[in-house]
Amino acid sequence: MMLRRGFIVFLPRLAGLLVVACCSVSIVYMLACTPKGDDEQLALPRVHSPTGKEGYEAILQEREEQHRNYIISLKKQIAQLKAELQGRSEQLKNVQDQFPDSLDIRLDHSNPAKVQANLLAFLRSQIDKAEVHSGVKLSTEYAAVPFESFTLQKVYQLETGLTRHPEEKPVRKDKRDELIEVIELAVGSLNNPEADSNAKQRVYTASDFVEGIYRTEKDKGTLYELTFKGDTKHQFKKIVLFRPFGPVMKVKNENVNMADTLINIIVPLAKRASKFRQFMQNFREMGIQQDGRIHLTVVYFGKEQMNEVKSILENTSKSANFKNFTFIQLNEEFSRGKGLDIGARVWKGNNVVLFFCDVDIYFTAEFLNSCRLNTQPGKKVFYPVLFSQYNPSIIYGHHDSIPSLEQQLIIKKETGFWRDFGFGMTCQYRSDFINIGGFDLDIKGWGGEDVHLYRKYLHSNLIVIRTPVRGLFHLWHEKQCLDELTPEQYKMCMQSKAMNEASHGQLGMLVFRQEIETHLHRQKLSSKKT
Repeated sequence: MMLRRGFIVFLPRLAGLLVVACCSVSIVYMLACTPKGDDEQLALPRVHSPTGKEGYEAILQEREEQHRNYIISLKKQIAQLKAELQGRSEQLKNVQDQFPDSLDIRLDHSNPAKVQANLLAFLRSQIDKAEVHSGVKLSTEYAAVPFESFTLQKVYQLETGLTRHPEEKPVRKDKRDELIEVIELAVGSLNNPEADSNAKQRVYTASDFVEGIYRTEKDKGTLYELTFKGDTKHQFKKIVLFRPFGPVMKVKNENVNMADTLINIIVPLAKRASKFRQFMQNFREMGIQQDGRIHLTVVYFGKEQMNEVKSILENTSKSANFKNFTFIQLNEEFSRGKGLDIGARVWKGNNVVLFFCDVDIYFTAEFLNSCRLNTQPGKKVFYPVLFSQYNPSIIYGHHDSIPSLEQQLIIKKETGFWRDFGFGMTCQYRSDFINIGGFDLDIKGWGGEDVHLYRKYLHSNLIVIRTPVRGLFHLWHEKQCLDELTPEQYKMCMQSKAMNEASHGQLGMLVFRQEIETHLHRQKLSSKKT
């Protein structure tokens, strides 16, 4: 595409170059052939002088030789220009042969029907080139193009920069109009099904819109995936649209029934009984009471606090009449990757969605539906970007008391950040996890195993859905970076620890606290003097 555009832009420059060259040749020729002024003319000998005839013939012969040399020089320049023009013409012909459709669209306006057909074919080819129907093998995690998610009111975005917020109302008119157009087109598609039917059709409106995700591949177009409420609680309508730098084209319109889609939440754990109690409160409310299509697998390392953890699990089972759980105990050193791998492989039922989770995670029932909607066996895996909470004692340090947990879980620049460097929370079908080879069990302790698995998926033909989600939170906890970690793991742990404490501005206030207090003290003394 860049070659085509560059060449089209170069055509007027080439024509201008040829005009300038021809003008230059003409000027040179005129200057060469114009007689010199009186002051510059060679003095001709007088006819009656002793050497008049011989001198005149000599001067004429000299002038003739000069003109002959100028003519030879001009012929050489003309030949060079012709050769250059022929080379440029051959380049143009080669580009036309290589990209006939594109140049027909841009240059050949004598046949509008052909231009329109070529344009339509080009736009459709953009869908085939983009990562819509199948995944593309990527060399590194930095090559993946993440999605962004949106609702009717808000956009949840990764690339916040210095002025943008992780959650905001679209301020720019082009972004606002873009999302409104996409939602309206999706609603129109739902209300005008392609299949002919005399049955009474439900009328969809924008209020039926649940959420959407979108991403732009800079050289192809923008892909949108929108989810709408279906006819029952657990049914949804999913519309896939694509903007190939032109009109939006519908890619897919399908019914998605998630009523029987079970999620197996796998949690590796060692000690941390108090955190597990908090996790089970969230699990009971969102997983058992609101969702109900859930299984819990706890893989516990060691024996310390094990009885307390089992007691919490059993009490929840009795009080909520919940039997869909598995408890596995391992007498060995904690390894997150091994715990998740064992928890996935121990499952003996039908193919199931696996949600790899940690004990310090808070999720909503809406997230569990996102987990189902963004996974597909043999095709899609889901890598949500969760919102990571800052240290509440720093965020609410100037308040009388720290708010309740539910009141803390708001997506604001001052309260947390999108944890886009973390790949530990993921949803995928068990069959895809087994086929990809699972975790690298040689990795011990904290960190590294999640990135390794993420890269495996990126190197495959599966589509990796990477997007921030509003229903998944990492709860703040003090992080301990142990001396037993490798240098690379220790560095990752310390970076994560620094990121977790507070925002840039809040940390700055702590660093300059003494300076701020000194300033306030001086202001107080100054006011007393006046």
